[in-house]
Amino acid sequence: MADMVHGRDDLTAPLAPRSNAAGPPATSATDRTPKPPRTDVGTLVLHWATAIAFTVSLFTGIRIAADALSAPVSKWLSPILPQGEIWTWHFLAGLTLFFCAGAYLVYMRRSGLAARNALKKSRVMVMPVAAKLRYGGLNVLLHWAAYLIILTMTATGVLLYLGHGGWLVQVHSYMAFVGLAYIFIHVLAHYLFGGWWQIFRLFRPAALVLTEAVKPKPLLIAACVGVAAIAAIAATDWTTRDTLVIRRVNAAPDLKQLLDDPVWASVSPSRIRTQQGINLGGTGESLVEVRAVHDGKKAYFAFRWEDPTRSVRREPLIKKEDGWHIIADNTYTDDVTTFYEDKFAVIFSTSAAFGSGGVSHLGPKPIAEYQGSRNGRGYHYTDGHMVDMWQWKASRGGLLGEVDDMYIGPPRPPNPSEIAMVNRYQAGYWGDPGDTPYTYNFKLYAPSEYKEGQPVEILRLPKDYKAINKAMGTWNPEPGGTVDDGSKWWMFPEETIPYSPEEDAKIPVGTIIPAVLITGKHEGDRYDVKAAAHWADGHWSLVTSRDLTTGSKYDQDFVPGKDLYMWVSVFDHTQTRHTRHVRPVRVVTQD
Repeated sequence: MADMVHGRDDLTAPLAPRSNAAGPPATSATDRTPKPPRTDVGTLVLHWATAIAFTVSLFTGIRIAADALSAPVSKWLSPILPQGEIWTWHFLAGLTLFFCAGAYLVYMRRSGLAARNALKKSRVMVMPVAAKLRYGGLNVLLHWAAYLIILTMTATGVLLYLGHGGWLVQVHSYMAFVGLAYIFIHVLAHYLFGGWWQIFRLFRPAALVLTEAVKPKPLLIAACVGVAAIAAIAATDWTTRDTLVIRRVNAAPDLKQLLDDPVWASVSPSRIRTQQGINLGGTGESLVEVRAVHDGKKAYFAFRWEDPTRSVRREPLIKKEDGWHIIADNTYTDDVTTFYEDKFAVIFSTSAAFGSGGVSHLGPKPIAEYQGSRNGRGYHYTDGHMVDMWQWKASRGGLLGEVDDMYIGPPRPPNPSEIAMVNRYQAGYWGDPGDTPYTYNFKLYAPSEYKEGQPVEILRLPKDYKAINKAMGTWNPEPGGTVDDGSKWWMFPEETIPYSPEEDAKIPVGTIIPAVLITGKHEGDRYDVKAAAHWADGHWSLVTSRDLTTGSKYDQDFVPGKDLYMWVSVFDHTQTRHTRHVRPVRVVTQD
């Protein structure tokens, strides 16, 4: 951002310095000897601040981009990208660029150096002049290119932060790679202009040459303007964030009526744009509406979100000539994107930190002392505080009236099965205490033990496969295809028997059965949240209830005077690639 073409360069003639002397100063042969170039302190400070912020923004942004399903260049760069909770660094780098932009504009004016970046200087590139002058003109153009890159990345970044997505995501990502290439071109152009001394001037500060155009304290005043700019931005962001008020009502809503209950007609929703998921009609985006009330005993939340299809088929099983096969991709790397159930997650935290309250840690191995995740995408965990997480899972209790009450906290050490990657290690993201309400109906393998397309060892068979198939409804061969309303893609233990070759032989090849077993007593902390849900007209509606206070350290209480921050995520027949939003919604409980 800061210009490296200085007043001592051949391209620019400095203004006359201030002097009280009557005549020109005496010169000597020594004075006329060319000296290695230097750069004024103000330019160096702003240049290095911009360069560091720009680099941090680029590399943390590329790490975020590497998490996408298809990001070949970002994934190729993954070994040199930062890991961990990089969202905070990414946004702090963005704020620093705002500081640099404001300070730079003021400094150029007050230091009398505004003319150094005049575009007219680039005309020398088409003139019959020395090569050095042409490279000087090229550097001027490159400075303007840097301004354009930073402006584009900043504008698209702000829009993404506010919840917009679509083509903005691509533009923001592409400009990051343009910026990465720019760094190398910028350094090369300066080397061609003045050799290594032109590069070394970054480490050779000099006092600003005082001329009639220089105003008092240019760097100090520029820095003050930069600080004021980011303070105004931060204050505007903080004061304009959405607030969801949990209103007190006299009568509790009936969950079974969903949003048709009269209580919800008088409650204005908070609308949250979520983006950068997958599926969802190809957009990867979903608009979520949230309403909330309480009756003094329980809190009731009503969620409604966009999802073009009803998906409840979580990795079903099909019988082939060589055995039972999973109808899904990436089962053993926890990254299914085809045949999977719809899900919805909401988290409540006392922290408004970036990265959904500081829970998102990206990279193949964000925890140095533990192994990386099976899909290499990272983990959810915190630095100590507890985040309350509700996850509605369509085929694992969601359509039976339950929400999986979970939490995100500090990472715990993996057990032997997780170290072997047979079971999924989840760092700090786990279910609340209580029996597990569901399980797979096939043997688990480590990713290295399973090849896509091979048969799996099934655990239980349906007592009556015809009755199970009837409950499943019409089979839709499309991964994201809508299933029949009321279709049942899970089995209870009493509907099954342990696997045996004799019973398996009674089931014909081509038979499809669910892979979800609903198990457990459904007791304990994990079952605090009750719900009703239904899909219609391209939307899921979900209404939940939970005690205002539970007494559990894994939950966040909804009480007056305790503000919480909320994030929501939509999963459209995908295991982990949910939508997201950056700005939290403040949650306030009405007295």
